[in-house]
Amino acid sequence: MGVIVEVCVDTSASLRAAVEGGADRIELCAALALGGLTPSAGFMAEAAGLPVPVMAMIRPRAGDFAFSEPEMRQMETDIATARAAGLAGVVLGASLPDGRLDTATLTRLLRAAGGMDTTLHRVFDLTPDLDEALETAIDLGFHRILTSGGGRTAPEGMDRIGTLIAQAAGRISILPGAGISAASAAAFVALGVTELHGSCATPRSTPGRAAEMGFGPPTTRQTDAALVRALRQAVSKAVH
Repeated sequence: MGVIVEVCVDTSASLRAAVEGGADRIELCAALALGGLTPSAGFMAEAAGLPVPVMAMIRPRAGDFAFSEPEMRQMETDIATARAAGLAGVVLGASLPDGRLDTATLTRLLRAAGGMDTTLHRVFDLTPDLDEALETAIDLGFHRILTSGGGRTAPEGMDRIGTLIAQAAGRISILPGAGISAASAAAFVALGVTELHGSCATPRSTPGRAAEMGFGPPTTRQTDAALVRALRQAVSKAVH
């Protein structure tokens, strides 16, 4: 069985590069520098026209993952927008003030996403007990968990990811993400993963005076088709 390569993107150029490089699935975001926010309706519509499944991040703001009622309504509307655009699924997460998963909020969001593919995002890595959070995600009905194993990057959390895969025992997919590259792909395939998540991005200087005038940082990151291709090839080689 092959291993799915998912690439997260937050610009049109990155989206095209991911597809050109051979990504099997896209996580569509805005503001990846902030951990990913909900993409615009226009970006969703653009991505829906491409020949790979697309998952839309549903996160209304940067910061923590304890959401107010107005934010909940906003997320429900954003899920409906993703559905109307024809996207395959949504990427969700919500927590209580103590860091545990907010089951009431997640149940409500999953109800709004009924029939769509669903990923629990890296709010999982902020929970105080990953084993407990994994069982909660299974009980809620998520299809997969995006995780770095609680580490800053997935390579740093590799051992913990291995124990999560063993605990999941096929009941939910464990999707390693954060710092995934062609160099680390084989080690994750050896763990028995069925999916990998990366940005495959390189830094780009912000042109003109945009950064100077406060419209963005001096450098941004953009997905590179060659890095996607290298990751895809490393995964295929490791599988075979």
